[in-house]
Amino acid sequence: MASVTQHDIQKFHKDGFLVLEQFFSAEECDSMRSQIQSIVAEMEVPPHCRTAFSTREEEQLQAQGSSDYFLTSGDKIRFFFEKGVLDEKGNFLIPKEKSVSKIGHALHAYDPVFKQITHSPKVQELARKLSLENPVVVQSMYIFKQPGIGGEVTPHQDATFLHTEPLGRILGFWIALEDATQENGCLWFIPGSHTNGITRRMVRAASGASTCVEFVGSEPAYDDKQFIPLPISKGGLILIHGEVVHKSELNSSESSRHAFTFHVMEAKGTTWSRENWLQPTPELPFPSLYT
Repeated sequence: MASVTQHDIQKFHKDGFLVLEQFFSAEECDSMRSQIQSIVAEMEVPPHCRTAFSTREEEQLQAQGSSDYFLTSGDKIRFFFEKGVLDEKGNFLIPKEKSVSKIGHALHAYDPVFKQITHSPKVQELARKLSLENPVVVQSMYIFKQPGIGGEVTPHQDATFLHTEPLGRILGFWIALEDATQENGCLWFIPGSHTNGITRRMVRAASGASTCVEFVGSEPAYDDKQFIPLPISKGGLILIHGEVVHKSELNSSESSRHAFTFHVMEAKGTTWSRENWLQPTPELPFPSLYT
């Protein structure tokens, strides 16, 4: 791994993202991939995915059930599927390892391989170069971006989902476990778009509401021409500012685009919003990155 320079740090502050090729070794990437394979091999389909659909009202309750599954996933390892991969009884229409969209949101806490990567000395060193004094890990996800069906991720800012007071305290670490190309759905960014605050927030809905989260505000229409693609090789790391606007396209290629990503918050002088979907729990307070 090449060492991160002061110039890199300046570039990050200017653009809102930083590409670091070959940050992790091929062996480290392969260890994450084989670990996720064994997790998927043992995966049971969550009960909420197995309910047969019938009336409108039941569909809403169904959605409510699945949203609880999402809302309480912050301190667990849970499975989320691509659209159209399960029939109405919850049986797989395609091999299950090709059906998973992502696994979240506490791999960093409960899985030894992902924990080791998240807290690795080179990640800690990078955080220190960014002058983070008390960084804590708030969530992690393994993203599959399956061939042919890996859905697009519309333009967004991570701080929409992970709100802090003040803003500017959330940082994403995005690790390519396979080459990410324009064909298989690499990330696209609007350089410098991290300086204008946020216009939309996802918050927990009032109890009794028909959905568990709702959006406050709206995402502006972004000009497609402003986005630049960031293809990156296996083992590369993209550092993502919490307010930078980014997206990825549908994966219509024949190859998957696996990635492991986690978010860190500078906890010093920062308040984590009580309205965020993700909340620390007594079982899993946000762990310090520097341990």
